[in-house]
Formats: sequence, structure tokens, C-alpha cells
Amino acid sequence: MPRPLGELEDAVMTRVWQWNRPVTVREVLEDLQQERSIAYTTVMTVLDNLHQKGWVRREVEGRAYRYTAVSTRAAYSAALMNEAWAQSDNPAAALVAFFGMMSPEQRESLNDAIRIVQRDIPLPAAPREAEGDEGAPRP
Repeated sequence: MPRPLGELEDAVMTRVWQWNRPVTVREVLEDLQQERSIAYTTVMTVLDNLHQKGWVRREVEGRAYRYTAVSTRAAYSAALMNEAWAQSDNPAAALVAFFGMMSPEQRESLNDAIRIVQRDIPLPAAPREAEGDEGAPRP
């Protein structure tokens, strides 16, 4: 289970996830500086920490690294929800409470997700006929 990202880690990962391509420290820095005052070395340290934690992979390009997300934000969110649910002493009650907090739009997204998962679950195989009975009508 992933530990929740810190506030600055989340801000950095948000950009990596949104851009969905290899990014440099400089690119992340310039975008973050539109919202806050932050140093190049801070962003470099955060990306290095995210690499050490397994959130991003990096490749050398010239004298810099390019960072790429290892998984998606959806996978991260799902892992956090699963961990929180698994920690409950009453998972059914936790789900009922969680669903009760959802907006109508979120509940519709949940219904869509359930339909997708149910559609992708293979149906059980039909029972096989006894040897020699293939094609014979059943009484």
C-alpha cells in the first residue's frame, strides 16, 4: 500500500501524471513557480525522493534526468481507497458511509465502474455433457 503523498509530492506528481510524458526538474519548477515560490533544489529533491519511493523512474538525458510516472493517479487513488477500506473493522458499514458521502455525479461514476467490472468478469463455463452425450437432447 502506498503511503499518501505529502502536499509537495502530490503537487509534483500531479504534473507528472497530467503531462503524461517524461519531465525535467526545470519544467516542474517553472510550472510550480506559477503558484508558489520554490527553489530548483527543492523540486530536484522531491523528484529524487519520489524516485527512491518508486513513484517515478528516471533516465539520464545530457546532464539532467527525465522523470516518468510508474503508475497512474487512478491506480494511486484506488490503492489508497483499498487500504482505507481494509483497515475498517466493518467494511460493509465503511462502504455505506463512503457511498453516503458521494455526490450524485460520483455515484453515477461508481455505477459506471460497476457495470464495466461486471461486463469484464467472465461467465462461468457451462457444465460439460457426459462423454458420448454431446448433441443428444436432454430429457
